[in-house]
Amino acid sequence: MTAEQIMKIFRDTAYVHTGGSAEELRAANYLKDCCAELGLEAHLETFEVQMATMKTAKLIADGVEIECKGYLNCGCHEVEAPFMYMPSNDKVSMSQVKGKIVMLDTGMGAWTYKDLCENGAAGFITYDGNANYVDWDIDQKELRSFVRADNPKLPGVNINAKNAIQLVNKDTKTVKIVIDQDEYVGESRNVVFDMPGEIPETIVFTAHYDTTSLSQGAYDNMSGSIGLLGIAEYFLSHPHRYSLRFIFCGSEERGLLGSKAYVAAHEEELKNIAMCINLDMIGSIMGRFIACCTSENELVGYTAYLGHEKGFQVAPYQDVYSSDSTPFADKGIPAISFARAAGGAVATIHNSYDTMALMKAEHMLGDIDFICAFSDRMANAVRCPVKREMPDNMKEKLDRYLLRKR
Repeated sequence: MTAEQIMKIFRDTAYVHTGGSAEELRAANYLKDCCAELGLEAHLETFEVQMATMKTAKLIADGVEIECKGYLNCGCHEVEAPFMYMPSNDKVSMSQVKGKIVMLDTGMGAWTYKDLCENGAAGFITYDGNANYVDWDIDQKELRSFVRADNPKLPGVNINAKNAIQLVNKDTKTVKIVIDQDEYVGESRNVVFDMPGEIPETIVFTAHYDTTSLSQGAYDNMSGSIGLLGIAEYFLSHPHRYSLRFIFCGSEERGLLGSKAYVAAHEEELKNIAMCINLDMIGSIMGRFIACCTSENELVGYTAYLGHEKGFQVAPYQDVYSSDSTPFADKGIPAISFARAAGGAVATIHNSYDTMALMKAEHMLGDIDFICAFSDRMANAVRCPVKREMPDNMKEKLDRYLLRKR
């Protein structure tokens, strides 16, 4: 893979392609064609996702309409109630939300939503963007199925941070939320291909290719998808004892839906998977290269040693990574996620600033080279050196991340 080829893929996929959309299907077929150019036959595996078409979304504060986007899949509502700004989701604050429409600093997580429902909130407002940016972008949020779970659907809207400041600064008394939408079941898809080895035991490579509603997703995460293509190209000319499976995951940004769907649909095959190698945001101009190991801690040392051997800066650590490696780790499969982590001042994600302008082809090539070196050692091991056993501390973190424990 050359620098020119990498930048061409970034250019070709420089459009928003959210999970379940026609644009996501377009990107999936593009990646399938990229595989075909390498002589690899990929196929699409579809899975159901909750979708919605927003017809009306209004937020009216003390008689003044505020620009907003309604939460998809939160139902249809027309609710007017006292406004409450809630900078913390502590118990004292939650005890005061009954009958009020609450604006949160914290965003909408599953436990916060559950608490709002149980304490009788009438609705909610979130915000994003930056008060110091010139744009007035508003991300399209959704009420994810695992967030609402067994709770009722509350009306919710998302606004820009500048308007959020004004709502508080003007001592807003009453707000009204109007939501009208059509909800339905749609399809997202994973793009999958295999490279058989000498043995059936398999190493799985994952990277998501979908984006959020404002983002072209060059950094997060067409970079990881290009990385998978680079790894596949490497193994076309290098032997591998282990079989290799590559999965470009759809709808990751909507709650790891593609990887969750994959492990659910392939449960019988999981026992033959030795490990998962995940790529999520590599090759940026700025940022340090990290490796998050959801596995026994020995993999941290192994990865650090390899960095020394290759003369490559890598910062490995043990934790759960918020990406497609996690559903595999939850099934007891050791996982490692590689990323070049850049601070928000130099490479923001989930907004309109995530474009190929953040990317450096030479860093992409260097990152792919190191991941290939790591993958080669695993794929040609007489026995995979990483225990296929999840340590207790990682089980605990997985329980918390996947909302089985608070």
